[in-house]
Amino acid sequence: METAFNILTILILVYFFLLNGFYFLFLLLSMFGIYHYRNITAYVNYKKLFLLPQVKPISIIAPAFNEANTIIESVGSLLSLEYPQFEIIVVNDGSTDETMEKLTQRFNLKKTTRVFRRVLVSRAIRGLYSSSSHPKLVVVDKENGGKADALNAGLNVSQYPLFCAIDSDSILEKDSLLKMVRPFLEDPEKTQAAGGVIRLSNGCRVKSGQVVSIGLPRNSLARFQIIEYFRAFLGGRLGLSMLRSILIISGAFGVFRKDTALACGGYRTDTIGEDMDLVIRMKKYLHEQKIPYRMHFIPDPICWTEAPESLKTLTRQRNRWHRGLIEVLLHNRTMLMNPRYGVTGMFAMPFYVVFEMLGPLIEFTGYLLFAVSIALGLINTPFALLFFTLAVILGIMLSLFSILIEEYSLQKYPKLKDVLTIILYAILENFAYRQYLAWVRFKAYFDFLQGKAGWGEMERKGFKKTD
Repeated sequence: METAFNILTILILVYFFLLNGFYFLFLLLSMFGIYHYRNITAYVNYKKLFLLPQVKPISIIAPAFNEANTIIESVGSLLSLEYPQFEIIVVNDGSTDETMEKLTQRFNLKKTTRVFRRVLVSRAIRGLYSSSSHPKLVVVDKENGGKADALNAGLNVSQYPLFCAIDSDSILEKDSLLKMVRPFLEDPEKTQAAGGVIRLSNGCRVKSGQVVSIGLPRNSLARFQIIEYFRAFLGGRLGLSMLRSILIISGAFGVFRKDTALACGGYRTDTIGEDMDLVIRMKKYLHEQKIPYRMHFIPDPICWTEAPESLKTLTRQRNRWHRGLIEVLLHNRTMLMNPRYGVTGMFAMPFYVVFEMLGPLIEFTGYLLFAVSIALGLINTPFALLFFTLAVILGIMLSLFSILIEEYSLQKYPKLKDVLTIILYAILENFAYRQYLAWVRFKAYFDFLQGKAGWGEMERKGFKKTD
């Protein structure tokens, strides 16, 4: 028994060092990528970019379900975007609150007879509405079918060759689309998708659909999530993008080629990980058709969104995220270790399976082994203390490097006090918060095996407004 215990302990230790080794590799690549990106964009004149005839028009699709608290500010943000030609398609997915009423009142909506092709299957559309005061705005009122179904309805109605998928409770900065479209201009044949940075609006002030004052939320859970988003976007996704291994472009903010998305059948409606699933299926399709492609992560177009501030809502969100990850990876398992799919099959898929999908299972097993070893007296106390200290230090270093990248690339927190507070929370999150989320993601396995498929209710407080 002791021998088996020792072997299992060694395997977990090897896994731990491999995982952190990859994360540090991604951070180093991200730092290099940010430096390179700043050099090549230092002299980009986005006003001139605005005038280029090669800039393709974009359809912005924003699914909305019970978003009455944030929908007006979000649509106002989209209407103020600086981009030559775009349309905004808000898809009201059978909301039971005042989402549709607020949109109708604020934007003077009238029913329209706009013609479109129903390429993708979606729930019945009850009506199409246009705004007499804002010609770029179209509202689709449909029966509830979920986010993916709403996106498919929006794709059917959309007119332009590129589409931007965005959460309806989010706010884009005015130049975000211009920054996102740059790789489509530089390499129009190969570029298939691009994703931007998601930042948390908690603690920020919003005026006329734009974030005008950036600050930290008072809520501790939201502060911890700021660190997570730094690591995920400026650390993880930028590094993975440089290795051509990005599998997730956030459903909150991504730009895609419409023809490829349609060729893949649009969004799958039987998954809660529809954003990741679309990216993987697009890659699968492009490899099978032998079409050279690139998918990019762009480190400075920013989308502001609201993070959960209650433990109950956060738990539902992270449980759903991990169930979605498991489902999508299993659904696309034929790509795993398949050389036909290049670096996606040989590196990206194995990495996500071993370190993202199985991570909570292995981490929680490590905690159980630690508890059992204490109970049976098998543990070497100095070694255990050394390992725990090392784990905490590595976790803090990963977070601090992510904060450093944020300050170098975006510098969105102008107050030194805010930066120091974030650093403090980067240290504190290693005690209880990360362990709790490991338990939430571990529990997601059982919920997945039991067939749990729902999203769970998400509480929204709405943006903090200023006059």
